[in-house]
Amino acid sequence: MTMTGLNRPNAGSRSGIHIATIAYDGRIWSVHLEFYDDPKRPEVYLARLKFDVANPTDYEEAPRTAVIIIEETFEDAISKARDFDDHQLEGLLRSALTI
Repeated sequence: MTMTGLNRPNAGSRSGIHIATIAYDGRIWSVHLEFYDDPKRPEVYLARLKFDVANPTDYEEAPRTAVIIIEETFEDAISKARDFDDHQLEGLLRSALTI
């Protein structure tokens, strides 16, 4: 992991930063922001969304988007993720479930 700033999150953190809670397809999903370290781009904050379902079945893995947030600061990355509305988050979840 690269450390370029005091606020750089741990890319290996278990759950990420909670962004929202949404309902989709009869289930409740917590949306978390997970940061990704790229040694080739230590000056930016790269992140993806992880969706944790409230009642997972056995062997069900949390779907994730690709890296979709690229910002110059930690705070900007969080703000960008929190700017997604429920409809957009549902679309991203639907897309992540089909991967």
